[in-house]
Amino acid sequence: MSRRLLTLTKLEFKKLRAGGAGIPAFFTRTGFGTLLSEGKETKDYNGISYVLEESIQADLAIVKAWKADKAGNLVMNKTANNFNVACAKAGRVTVAEVEEIVEIGELDPHQIHVPGVYVDRLVLGNNYEKPIEQRTVSGAGISAKGFNPQREWMAKRVAQELTDGAYINLGIGMPTLVANFIPEGIQVTLQSENGLLGIGPFPAEEQVDPDLINAGKQTVTGVPGHSFFSSADSFAMIRGGHIDLAILGAMEVSQEGDIANWMIPGKMVKGMGGAMDLVAGVRRVIVTMEHNNKKGAAKIIPECTLPLTGLACIDMIITDLCVMEMDPNRRRFRVTELAPEVTRDEVEAKTTAEILFADELETIDA
Repeated sequence: MSRRLLTLTKLEFKKLRAGGAGIPAFFTRTGFGTLLSEGKETKDYNGISYVLEESIQADLAIVKAWKADKAGNLVMNKTANNFNVACAKAGRVTVAEVEEIVEIGELDPHQIHVPGVYVDRLVLGNNYEKPIEQRTVSGAGISAKGFNPQREWMAKRVAQELTDGAYINLGIGMPTLVANFIPEGIQVTLQSENGLLGIGPFPAEEQVDPDLINAGKQTVTGVPGHSFFSSADSFAMIRGGHIDLAILGAMEVSQEGDIANWMIPGKMVKGMGGAMDLVAGVRRVIVTMEHNNKKGAAKIIPECTLPLTGLACIDMIITDLCVMEMDPNRRRFRVTELAPEVTRDEVEAKTTAEILFADELETIDA
């Protein structure tokens, strides 16, 4: 009998969640109009297009938990909850590796993440080592690419779009810089796709916790009032429209607001991450990126040439040259601000998409 090793992407995670609940298939906005929806059934509900995805039930699920009791009940620790709950529930046979096994009755019933009915085997791990992929501590640069003055002022300009009380998802890389420049007098809540609402600053060295990381695998802290949950709940927040703003990077953006930011054909791909869910479910999406790629080619183009992440979903672009806002009536980006010492002619020369210009162009103040 053949077996398939499943490398978990966010889309397959949703399939696992449905499979664990006995749902054979479901319609989702995520991935509609992209490479992942080719050849699949689509349907419109209330004027919105969805694609049909079949669920997955795994023959064997191997998960990691913090504690278990002898009845098989599992407790996860902080952001290590992530995909483990959905995977445990989707396995025909589920094996949980745990750090500690306690007697029945010792776990608080309110704190159990996976009831024992889903768990078939427990393995007690010994001499645990938890490697940290990106050990980020207070005082370190938040960007994986290090300090870059141009990226810094771009992040400052993006931060001007934050509004008081907003729930915000920051993409990996340049968007994480925005957390450094939240304007005084406003309160925002940062959400991480792996199950944290209320991201705080980087920890001091003595506070580093391998079970408390963000979606970019950086060590973080939580602000007062933060909460932990599974990735299932995280993406329910996103797809349900409860996140106000997503800030993403991109490899290409089309003149109608399509985005490509997850795959270059012929190169190794880790997966599309959460971007397809974000652009389909978040209320407003801002892209921040260099205006042109390393070879000097335009990244704001008539049609995306790379596999799409989402269709007509980008509301604003902030680059090293300018600020562009989508005109909803003409479905074209309108340049409203120019970077210092940048001219309209330069923007036009470095953009192949059809774009509009505001009558009065302001200079970016960041």
